[in-house]
Amino acid sequence: MNGGARSKAPDDDASAVIDDSPAARVGRARCEFHETYPAVAKSVGAVRSGLARFAKAVGLPAATRDAVALAASEAATNVVVHAYRETGREGTIEVTAAVAADELWVIVTDTGHGLRPRPDSPGLGLGLAIIAQLADGVDLARPAAGGLELRMRFAIGGAQR
Repeated sequence: MNGGARSKAPDDDASAVIDDSPAARVGRARCEFHETYPAVAKSVGAVRSGLARFAKAVGLPAATRDAVALAASEAATNVVVHAYRETGREGTIEVTAAVAADELWVIVTDTGHGLRPRPDSPGLGLGLAIIAQLADGVDLARPAAGGLELRMRFAIGGAQR
C-alpha cells in the first residue's frame, strides 16, 4: 500500500478498507489524456499546460507535474522544429497520457519525418537529453504509418528514477 492511509469504507463491514495511497488516488482519477494540436510554436505551451493540468488532476506531486510539463514541451518543440520541416504540409502533434500501474506514460507522436538534424544547426540540440534527465524511461519508435513516437515514463507512488 506504499504507506498511504487506509480507512474503512462507509456503510461496509469492518474488513473493507479504502486505499488512500498516492498511487490509489491516481487510479481513482480520470486516467487518460488525448489531444491533437497543430505543429506550430504556440501549440508547445498548450501541450505543456494541458499535460500539467492532467498530471494535477490525477494527483501527481508538484515535482513530477513539473517534470512531465517540461519533458512534454521539449518533445512538442522537437515536433514543431523537426518533424514537418521538409514535408511542405501542416502537421500535428498527438499527445496521449495514461496512468498504468505505478507510472504515468506520456506519448508524443508526429506523422512527419520525426527527428532529423537540421542543416542550419549543429545537431538536434538538448531536447532529448533534457527529456532523458526528467523521465524515468524514454523510448523512440517509428510507427508503421510514419513519423516518430516519443514515449516517456514517469514514476508515481513508491517507484523512483
